[in-house]
Amino acid sequence: MNSPRPPLPPNGAELHALVDGRLPPEHAERLRASLDARTREEADDWERQRALLRTLHADWLERPVPDALRQAADQLQDTHDGRSRWALWGGIAASWVLAFGLGWGLHGPWGGGATLAVAPSSPPLRFAQQAAVAHAVYQPEQRHPVEVTAAQQDHLVQWLSKRLARPLTVPHLQAQGFDLVGGRLLPGGSGARAQFMYQDTAGKRITLYLGALEDAQAEAFHFYSQGPVSGFYWVEHGFGYALSGELPRPALQALATAVYQQLQLSAAPPEGERAPARGS
Repeated sequence: MNSPRPPLPPNGAELHALVDGRLPPEHAERLRASLDARTREEADDWERQRALLRTLHADWLERPVPDALRQAADQLQDTHDGRSRWALWGGIAASWVLAFGLGWGLHGPWGGGATLAVAPSSPPLRFAQQAAVAHAVYQPEQRHPVEVTAAQQDHLVQWLSKRLARPLTVPHLQAQGFDLVGGRLLPGGSGARAQFMYQDTAGKRITLYLGALEDAQAEAFHFYSQGPVSGFYWVEHGFGYALSGELPRPALQALATAVYQQLQLSAAPPEGERAPARGS
């Protein structure tokens, strides 16, 4: 007698419908019960990330969706329909498109007298917004906060340097009370981004987000605050840097200054170029 076949694993569309709460209760209960441990853990991770993004941008949910964003979402969906690989990440990608905004909802004071407008916004401001979202998504993670841990720091630096096409230096912040947890590779608006994560003895985490901003001019330190996440960002030699955390502004500025000073020691600026100001 033939043994019954095991149930087929859910497809990407079903799994994201479950995570997004779009399935009828009975269907959702049956689907969740059929998941293996690994898929259930992945779905739980996605639900936590979705909840964090919704908390970070709760006020956006009350705003009308601009035509430009709706058109961009339609184009993204068309692309996903033709690429099975991206179908698995459709829900997360949609959240990142929402978070990165394509200009939607980027309001609020961002230090130095700058304000995030609906559109257009400058590449450094968008870069800082992406850094804030990346921090909010990954800093609560306990099992997988980074892709490569600090125990493999040499490999981490070589890998990310290759992917960002630039020699990278990992600042040391032990003197400021923060040890390196590790890092990960992330997508960005104009190429790959790197994120280094640090943690203090109390479990408080900060992240350093960096990547190429080829069309951006050098900029001094600017303070930004988006929901519970604040930080400082600056641009130098066509590269953007953003230090994010949930710390008081003076503490973040001291950390950002320490990062900047260490990076200066590893790469001397061209003659005549001025260093970023201490804060704005």
